[in-house]
Amino acid sequence: MIHFLNQTNISIDSEILSFLTTIKNTITESELELVIVDKNEIRRLNKEFLNKDYETDVLSFPLDFSGINVENPPLGSIIISIDSAMQIAKKLNHSLKDEMAILFTHGLLHLLGFDHEIDNGEHRTKEREMLDNFGIKNPLIDRTFKD
Repeated sequence: MIHFLNQTNISIDSEILSFLTTIKNTITESELELVIVDKNEIRRLNKEFLNKDYETDVLSFPLDFSGINVENPPLGSIIISIDSAMQIAKKLNHSLKDEMAILFTHGLLHLLGFDHEIDNGEHRTKEREMLDNFGIKNPLIDRTFKD
């Protein structure tokens, strides 16, 4: 299950939410939170929690249940900037649904422990694999971190 919270005035189509749920269910049954924010809020969160004073497109905040006996704990939160998603979708000439799927998949993999900043390409490979299964091109890591 995805607990969805839209903190913007921009409506998110139920088809997009259903698609993101399908993506999540291909890799985990765990619950998570998806929060949609504007560019100002994601910048504030990026600065407050990661000490990075700039706008970004997606953030992930995993929950740590180590040492606690919880069966199937929630994974954490994925925060997506709707402003960035719409801008990038337009720039790359693909749908908002595809862009949301790209950002969501990237964040979901972070919640599952993948980290492209320190791994040996596992995050990139898994992101490509998952998106390819849905016919989506242009994964986030591929377009952000060139070989």
